Amino acid sequence: MPRPRLHDPDRVLDAVESLAAQSGAAAVSIRAIGAAIGVSNGALYHSFTSRGGLMGRAWLRAGRRFLALQTELVDGVFARSDHAGPGDAVVAAADAPVVFAAQHPNSATLLLSVRREEVLADEIPDDIAAELRELDTLLVGLMVRLAIAMWGRKDAAAVDVITSCVVDLPTALLLRRDRLGNATARDHLRAAVRAVLAVGPPPLQRQH
Repeated sequence: MPRPRLHDPDRVLDAVESLAAQSGAAAVSIRAIGAAIGVSNGALYHSFTSRGGLMGRAWLRAGRRFLALQTELVDGVFARSDHAGPGDAVVAAADAPVVFAAQHPNSATLLLSVRREEVLADEIPDDIAAELRELDTLLVGLMVRLAIAMWGRKDAAAVDVITSCVVDLPTALLLRRDRLGNATARDHLRAAVRAVLAVGPPPLQRQH
């Protein structure tokens, strides 16, 4: 007898995001998702193998959505015909969580408000783990691109400054304090990013 298959995995991942947003990641289980959308546990296990596979796939989809949006915002700045510069692109990348939360609120809650360690608490399949590592590599690639645009450098110190602007400052000023919808906090973030960029990375050490 053939195993049951899912015809719309995105519907399952939507349910994961919705339940995680409403009740926290700990509330997500194969049984809870199956009950929410009327799909058998067997079909879910066949498609996602485990709760870890289910959560990992949802996290991966949200992460890809976020990186695609962040990259689109950066590309939009570089494509402008006015006097926008690389600093504006870094500001746009830092502002991505606000835009993402408006466009994909449940994906944003899963990705930005729930700790990654909590989401991926269960062991996840090797293929999903590999895809998550690839996503991390793509994110680093965006940071390197911005560092080169800013200072013509891609060394660790330069990339670290970009990471501070794009990851650390939004986390500290917006996410940890639940201020994604606060216009003043958003202005503070932009000002903080520009201040950090004005200082920039330390000078490169000459090789003797």
